[in-house]
Amino acid sequence: MDYKFFAMISRMKYIDRWALMRNTISENLSEHSLEVAFIAHALALLGNKRLAKSYNAERAALLAMYHDTTEIITGDLPTPIKYYNKQIKSVYNEIEENAERQMLSYLPDDLREEYVSIFRHTDEERDLWRLVKAADKLSALIKCIEERRMGNEDFRSAEVSTLAAIHKLDCEEAEMFLAEFIPSYDLTLDEQA
Repeated sequence: MDYKFFAMISRMKYIDRWALMRNTISENLSEHSLEVAFIAHALALLGNKRLAKSYNAERAALLAMYHDTTEIITGDLPTPIKYYNKQIKSVYNEIEENAERQMLSYLPDDLREEYVSIFRHTDEERDLWRLVKAADKLSALIKCIEERRMGNEDFRSAEVSTLAAIHKLDCEEAEMFLAEFIPSYDLTLDEQA
C-alpha cells in the first residue's frame, strides 16, 4: 500500500509564511519548523541547566518539527485573521483538527499512534508545548528583526507585538533566550565573527 505521509510532509517547503506581509526574504514552513525545533531544544536545555527543570530537550525539538504540519493542508492562516474573533478561531481549530486526522490517516496503522503523540497536545507534555509555543514566537521575532534589518518597515509593528507576546508568555527560558541570543540577530556577519 502507498502511504502519503512523508510525501505530504515534504510539501512543507511550498507553504509560504507571512502571506499578508511584503517580504524581502521568503520563509517557508519547512524552514520555520526547523528554526522552531532548534530554539525549542535550546529553551529546554536552558530550563534544565539553569532552572533545575527536567525537560526532554529532544522531545521538545521533535514536537517543534511537527508543530505546524497541519498547515500543509490548511495553509498558513495569518495571525490577524486566525485570531480576529472567537468564532473564526473556533472554526479554524476544527479545521486544524480535521487536517491532523487527515495527515495521520496517511500513515500505516502500526506507526499512526506514535505520530498521534507528536501531533496532539497532552497534559503530560504541557510544559514542552509551552516551550514550543515560545520557540514559535521567538522564530517570528527573528523573522521580524531580519526583515527590519533589510529595510522592510512593514515588519516593525509585528516585531513590537511579537516581543510583547513573548513577554506575555511568562516563560523564563524564553526571556533568557531573548537576553542572550536575540541581540546577535542585529549584528552583521562580520560583527558576529
